[in-house]
Order: sequence, then C-alpha cells, then structure tokens
Amino acid sequence: MEEKPDATATATATATATATATATTVTNINDLPQDILIRILSFLPTLDTITTSLISTKWKPLWSLVPSLNFSYTHFPPYNNFSTTRQFFSEFIDRTLILKPQLPLKKFRLEFIYEDRYRYHVDSWVRYAIKNQVLELDLDFFIDKSFHIFEPEAKPNYDFPFSALRNSKVRVLKLCRCDLSLPANMESMNLWSMNEVYFDQVYMTDDTVLDLFKACPNIEVLKFEDCYGMENLRLCSEKLKRLDLSSFYTAERELHLELDCPNLVWLNIDCFEMGQFCVKNLSSLVEFHTFIVHGLEYYGQWCKVVKQLHQIPHIKHLVVQNWWLKLAPKDVFPKDFLLYNLKHLELQTGYTTYDLLGMAALLELCPNLETMHLDPLYKIVEDESLSEELLNKPINLFMPNLKEVRLKAFVPGQNQNQFSQFVSLLKKQGVVLEKIVLVSLYNGTSLPPVILRRRPPRAEVDEESSLHVEGSPER
Repeated sequence: MEEKPDATATATATATATATATATTVTNINDLPQDILIRILSFLPTLDTITTSLISTKWKPLWSLVPSLNFSYTHFPPYNNFSTTRQFFSEFIDRTLILKPQLPLKKFRLEFIYEDRYRYHVDSWVRYAIKNQVLELDLDFFIDKSFHIFEPEAKPNYDFPFSALRNSKVRVLKLCRCDLSLPANMESMNLWSMNEVYFDQVYMTDDTVLDLFKACPNIEVLKFEDCYGMENLRLCSEKLKRLDLSSFYTAERELHLELDCPNLVWLNIDCFEMGQFCVKNLSSLVEFHTFIVHGLEYYGQWCKVVKQLHQIPHIKHLVVQNWWLKLAPKDVFPKDFLLYNLKHLELQTGYTTYDLLGMAALLELCPNLETMHLDPLYKIVEDESLSEELLNKPINLFMPNLKEVRLKAFVPGQNQNQFSQFVSLLKKQGVVLEKIVLVSLYNGTSLPPVILRRRPPRAEVDEESSLHVEGSPER
C-alpha cells in the first residue's frame, strides 16, 4: 500500500522552500515589494521617511503612501534658537500635510513644545488627522525635561478641542501636557470606537472624568499619569480592563479613589497620594502592581493601597514592595485571609533581617505561590530598629509550592553576605524548589544569569547541595 505524504510536513517544506527562494532572490532592499517598504517606513519619523524619497525613482512617492505620520521634534535639526527651530518645524508640518494625499491614517503622532501663537497650526494638524480617519492620535507637548531647562517661564497648555473627535474613528487617544475643552453634551459625541485613553499632565476635574466615560463608553484601557485637578476620582465601568494610575501628588488636597470595574483584569497604582481608597468591585482582577516611594513619610500611602488586598484575594499576579514586617498582616487582614490564587509574586526587597521577616510574613499569605521574582529595593532611609526578640527570631519562609525564584543581585552597596545567606536559606527551605536564577547587575546592565537547578533526588545527596549550577546560561 502506497504511503501518503503528511500534509503538515508538505506545507512546512513548501513554506520553507518559498522563504528560502525569496531570501535568495531579494539581495537588495530595493527589490522588496512596495507594501513591505511602506510598512518599514511607517516605523520612521516622517522627516526620515521623506528623506528616503531621494534614494531613487522607486522611493520618491513612497513617503506619501505611508499610513502614519510621526512629526518628531526630537529628530528635527535644531537652528540658532528654540523659537526659530519651532517656526521651521511648524512650517515643515504644514508643507507635509499639503503635499500628502488624503488617505486614511493609522497613526498621527506629534511632538512639539507648544506656544499660544501656534494654536491655529496645531488645531489644523489635529483636524487633518481626524478628517483622514486616524485610528491613533498621539499629541505630546512635553517630550522630556531637557526641552524645558532654558524656558523656565510657564507657558499655557494646548487646549485640546475634544469636540473635533465627534463621530471620529479614533481608537487610541494619547495626550501629554494638554487642557481639555469639552462640549456641553458629551453623551452626543458618539465615540464608540475609542478603546484606549492615555492622559499625562492633563488637568481634569471629577466631572471631566465622568464626562469622558459618557462620551467614550467602550474604554478598555485607561492611563492617568501626573494628572491633577480631581478630588474624588470615581471610576465605574463595566468595559474597563486595564487601569494605570501613576504619579498623583496632591499637595493642596487629598484625592479619594473609588474603583467599581467588574471586568478589570490589570491594575497599577504607582506613586499615588490618596485620602481614601475604596474598592467596590474588582471581581475579575488578575494582576495588581503597586509602587510607592520607600520612605517612612510614604508608608501610610503604601498601607492604604495594600490593605485593599482583602477585597481582591483572587488575584494571581502581585507586584509589591517589602514593607510587610511593619504592616503586620495578621493584625491588618481578617483572620482567615489568604491569597489562595496567587501564583506569581514580584517583590522589591533587600535581604536584611528586617526584610526577611517581612518576606516571611507575606509568604504566609501565599500558600500556592509557584514563582517569585525579587528585585532590588532602593531605600531612602535605614530599616527601623528591631527588638531583641525579632532579631533572634528564626527566618521561616513558607514555600510549599514555590518552584522558581529569580533574584537580581550585586547592586552597588548591597551586602553580599546577606544575599548569599538568603540563597542558602532558599536551598534549605524550598521543599519543591526546582530552580534559582541569579541575575547580576553591573552599571545598570543585566549580565547573563547563573541558574541553580535541583538534581534528581538521590539518597546520598543532602538537602542543601541538591541545587547545582546549570552549565549553560539562560537566554
């Protein structure tokens, strides 16, 4: 009986032969198909894209067919002074938009140091993008601090014309250092396609946030960074899936935060000063990140955030700092509170006795933890002094299901003896521990990791030496 060839194997062989033939045929970038060249150009700043039109006749029209515009002030050649540079940059954008055919845009990105005299120009650029059915609109009027060193006087922010978005196709909106000019009836905006919103250094009131969700009822990803003007931030949405709240410092008043987002799966609260924090419904949350500056004056803020863990005991992934000895979980959480579903923990920590006691207190809440990543914790002040009882207390790390630990080590100033003792402690107490990955840091760069793996169980191998160095580094 004749054997039929395997269909999968035949398809794989054909695809490989085709790829090989293509690779053999295309020896020069000019030989690539036009659609691939346009795809490549879409990743470049528009100034560089236009420059490629000088390569050859084939390249000359390609810049105008690229479905994205990236006006990068950072990459624009500087002139005698900032004012002149701004003027030429503005004129460059105007000319580009006049010459470019009216085609649908996937992305429009603008970097610019805004001044009021350019308001008409910026408005026209925004309306051009929206008229051409842009899907992602990204306006950055800050760029970075280096652009503001020689301009200490405060300039008015760009007033983003939100009404221009009415019935648009924008799916992703990114605004940095803007004010929002909202129309009276936000519910009539019909921004059904808006899925992602990223606001950085944007002034917003409580009503602004409520109006935003009225106009964009299908927001799934929301990030507020360094935003201000709010007093009671209430986020209530059945559509929201990812939420990032970063760099909220409110010297004037305390900001109260309330979350009622039953379908939220990812949450980050980073450097957030708040008065009250209320979790009403985060029943679908899987991953929770938090970072608060590790100084005693900020401990109260960290505590307010972490105490909400009892409202989200179902999370599977937690990223947090090691302040757990000071928190004393047994006194803060209900008596039977455990993070039963937590499988992955990322902990910023040191390896002093104070840190290890805190780590032990946290691990007692995580009976089913399988992987743990330990990152350096940069402390503003020294650890609080411990009583004689705590100093002599044995360190018992509860790790009944922990299979892998990854440690970043050799940070300048870190006590290497403490780190080595901790690795030995892991070896002794890791009942089912299979692998320890040691990542060395040198001048901020990660070196190839060293991996300790558990040998197959043998009667003559004692418990501490059963983890050995892996021959080849992990990639």
